[in-house]
Amino acid sequence: MNKIFFLLAVMLVSMNGFANDAKNEWHNTELSNTTIANIQKAKLEYKKCVSDEMQKPAYKMMDTRLATDTITKMCEPVLGKMREVYLAQKVPAIIADRHLKQMRIHVTRNVLQNLMFAEAARKSGQPQQQ
Repeated sequence: MNKIFFLLAVMLVSMNGFANDAKNEWHNTELSNTTIANIQKAKLEYKKCVSDEMQKPAYKMMDTRLATDTITKMCEPVLGKMREVYLAQKVPAIIADRHLKQMRIHVTRNVLQNLMFAEAARKSGQPQQQ
């Protein structure tokens, strides 16, 4: 009975050791106000880039999915600035990439939705806002 208990205890401890990958774990450090401001500034630049790209008339005649893909790819370098800010503050790359992916998905959904609404309005004959 003691051997089984000892074996189970060893297995439990070893599994816990594998679950904690120290290089990908971010211990709750505090980001400075300037860092947060830089991240928010980069996020605003990304959204402004996307908004400016969406206003171009060339995308109005394209398929909405293709236009969305093109717009997000055109603004991708702006996200690199935000990643640099994260890495400079010693935030693990996996966490920075996860946040950037989340933002990229959110913006892509919004762009696709806006382009689909604009296309539906054009097809229905409603006047377009400039």
